Amino acid sequence: MMASVAQPAIRIALEPGLDTSRLTHLVGYAASRASIELKKTFGRHLGPLQLKAVEFSALVLVASNPHLNQKQLGAALDVSAPNLAVILDRLAERGLVKRVRSTVDRRAQQLHLTPAGRELTARAEAIAATMEDDSLQVLSSAERALLIELLLKVARAPRA
Repeated sequence: MMASVAQPAIRIALEPGLDTSRLTHLVGYAASRASIELKKTFGRHLGPLQLKAVEFSALVLVASNPHLNQKQLGAALDVSAPNLAVILDRLAERGLVKRVRSTVDRRAQQLHLTPAGRELTARAEAIAATMEDDSLQVLSSAERALLIELLLKVARAPRA
């Protein structure tokens, strides 16, 4: 049996006068609150490019992985095959991604960026490089790196 560890009472007044103390000890609550703010930031910066977060992630993964197939992309994004098909259809309709039958495994379709897809991905990545700076200005660069490291560690943790 694991001993209970007392959590410090963190009082973050997201709404003045609102008692959130029964939630702020939960990592999921804190991560969700931060995610809400970062999604707003994403929308302000990359919304004008008509990119959703999952589409941006898909474009960057396709750009970074020359032999990526749909199954691998779906696993990396944790998106079901039907939902991924909708995302890829949308990107293909915009002329950003093309599906190419694999020469190694004819059942698989590899994903490639079109020239327009490469150009948009480069523009989006340039914006993304600094878009979170205002939201994360409360963190030092070391804290920001640690936050990313810890969140990725939780994301990669084996599940029971």
